[in-house]
Amino acid sequence: MRTEDGTGTDDVVSMVMAASRLVIGLSARALVEVDETLSLAQLRTLVALEGCGPVKLAVLADVLGVNSSTALRAVVRLEGAGLVDRRTNPDSRREVVLSLTAQGEDVVERVLAHRRREVEALVEGVPPQVRAGLVAGLRALIEAAGDRSVKVPGAAEEFRAALP
Repeated sequence: MRTEDGTGTDDVVSMVMAASRLVIGLSARALVEVDETLSLAQLRTLVALEGCGPVKLAVLADVLGVNSSTALRAVVRLEGAGLVDRRTNPDSRREVVLSLTAQGEDVVERVLAHRRREVEALVEGVPPQVRAGLVAGLRALIEAAGDRSVKVPGAAEEFRAALP
């Protein structure tokens, strides 16, 4: 199916795939610059924890879209690296709450700042008249995905409210 401007679904899919490869490449470069021992999956876990604050393992797994055992393996590795903290919930001693350590917060901040600088440089090369459409299109794509691990500017309270 083609839209008024002649763009078809296949064209959009191809461009989103190319953009995702671009963003993954930016993320990988930023991660290598900050901490080459971490994987992109581990970075995603750290960023999710940064976005949703102290949470239980089941919530983190849900936010990441993985099962609890997969999330636990990631948390154990990140805890061993000093990036994640597991503590007993003071309100319910049977529950464990996960949060970033100061070192984990620093890693996330540095990786995202590095990635942001690279994205800013790319955006500067996009004509201003195209940027508004880009923002609207990407926001719609993110909302359609329903991925709660993605922080959308201006939507932090909505994100936190959606957590179980």
